[in-house]
Parts: sequence; C-alpha cells; structure tokens
Amino acid sequence: MIFGKVPLNQAAGCYLAHSLQGAEHRIAKGTRLAAPDLADLAAAGHTELTVARLERGDLHEDRAAEMLAQALLPDPASLGLRISGAGAGRVNLHALHPGVVRVDAKRIHALNAVDPMITLATVPDYHRADADGMVATAKIISYAVPETALQAATQDVAGAIRLAPVTCARATLIETRISAETPPDKGRAAMVGRLDRFGMALAPRKVVPHREADLAAALRDAAAQVPRSDLIMVLTGSATSDPLDVAPAAVRAAGGKVLRFGMPVDPGNLLFLGELSGRPVLGLPGCARSPALNGADWVLERLVCGIDVSSADIASMGVGGLLKEIPTRPRPRRSDAQ
Repeated sequence: MIFGKVPLNQAAGCYLAHSLQGAEHRIAKGTRLAAPDLADLAAAGHTELTVARLERGDLHEDRAAEMLAQALLPDPASLGLRISGAGAGRVNLHALHPGVVRVDAKRIHALNAVDPMITLATVPDYHRADADGMVATAKIISYAVPETALQAATQDVAGAIRLAPVTCARATLIETRISAETPPDKGRAAMVGRLDRFGMALAPRKVVPHREADLAAALRDAAAQVPRSDLIMVLTGSATSDPLDVAPAAVRAAGGKVLRFGMPVDPGNLLFLGELSGRPVLGLPGCARSPALNGADWVLERLVCGIDVSSADIASMGVGGLLKEIPTRPRPRRSDAQ
C-alpha cells in the first residue's frame, strides 16, 4: 500500500486518509474517491489530498477483516458465535446465546505478532457472555494489508475463540438457618438473578436447620429429586470457616466429597466445591447474597456451562482475584496498625 499526498487530479480510485469538507458534502475518511468526490473537493479549494493507494497483492481493510473473522470462525454457529458486517476495517464477533467464552491465548498471541496492522482483541478467557454480547473485534489498522501477511496470521486460528454453551437446565439452592426464623430471601433472589442470565430455573426454596444431619438429608434429597438438579448450591446461615465445618461435613455425610475449600478471590474466600452423585455441589460464600461480582460467580459460570473446575483451577484465580471493594467492609482493607 502506498500512503501519502497526491495531486487531487491523480486521486481517483484512492482511499481518502482524512475526512474533508467539500463544497457541498463532507467526504468521510476511507472513502474510495470517485469523480463526483474530487469535483466537490476541488470546488472547496482542495488541490492535494492524503490518500492510500492499494498495490498488487493488497487486501482492502474491510475484506481483510472479514477474512480474519472467517478464519477464526469457519463454522460460526457451531462455535456459538456470529460475525458482524465489516466497516472501517473492523468486524465484530458476538455470542449467539449465553455462555462462557474460551480463548486460546497462545494462538491469538501468534496471530497478533505477525503484522502490527492485523489485530484481534478479545474478552478474557472464561468471560461470561450474554446473548448478542460482543466477545472479540478484528481490526485492520491500515487501509490495506498484504494478502501474504493475512495468510500468515490466519494459518492456525480456526476455533481459537468459541463460546461454551449452558449445559445445565436446573439448580437447587439449599439454605440453612441458625434460628427458628426463616432467613430473608435476599440470597435466593441474588442467585435467581445469576441463573436467569443463563436461562436456568431454580428449584423451590429449601431451608433447613444449620446442622450437619439436617443439611446432609437435604443434600441427599436434592441429589435424588426428579427432575434431577444439574447443580446443587448451599448457602449457610453461618459462614463456613473450616473444611470440617457444617456444610462441607454434610456433603461428606451425604456420600459426597469435598474437592476444595477456600479460594484466593476477595470477596469470595469462603467458597467450597464438592461433588455428590455426579453433580457439583457449590458452597456459596456469604457475599453471594449480593448481586455484586464475587469469586463464586467465576466458579458458577464455568459449572453451568459444563466446564470442569478443579482445585488447581480455583487456586489459579488469585491473579486478578482482588475484586471491587464492597460497602460492608472497611476501605481500604487494612488494619489501623498498618
């Protein structure tokens, strides 16, 4: 591509580099200049224009962006995404339905390393996407790029970004109470909102005394219910503060196992993850009573999309795991002695 100034009478077929006001119309940057455009600009007194002229082997920015998106998504629907139309060298990728975005960072880095003019920006790996949410944008920065450069950038990118769809249809939330009174339904309402994002239903409310035997019985009932629950969640009236505390102990007593207690995400430290009768059991931290983002969201979003979550996965969430301050805690979180 040749970029620079040319006499106005030599600019036909070139792409205008900067928007200019003609005698009658404003000519937008990127416009492929035709005779009426040049006449309008000449009437406004322009004699020289800064333009881009494509050479043999060049791809126009819009076509290059389209080809980049098509290389990423050879079968968009099967990857849960759709490709937008091209404009100004940009094509966006959108989610077809709710889910969790998976990004192969190594292949995306390789794509972006080929030519600075060929770029792809994505949301982070494991990002929760709503239906029609934008998850990536392919942008050709210059007005054209060599086709050979685009071929090199796209040689191994098929499926490097995809949407993991929701695989759970139903969840059960078991709450515990520490007195004879039923606790407020604030926590349940927050979880209903979270599940609604994924089009999931929540089983009727279940509240039991905060005792190991009562919670274990409720867990066994939830595991055996018809229709079966794809996910069981526990929200205790008293915070779970140890792997041997009431809720983790109840999971074991019900015949399940505890895979992880505690996570390096704040708020969300007091989460635990277990398994019972082939279903995940998610022990929610108290902060899940708020709709604000917390560590439980990151685990919940993966589970409902059929993504296995291990203890090592949770341990790796610490980088980036310091989330926003919440109103119920001191700000900043430090003691007066510091």
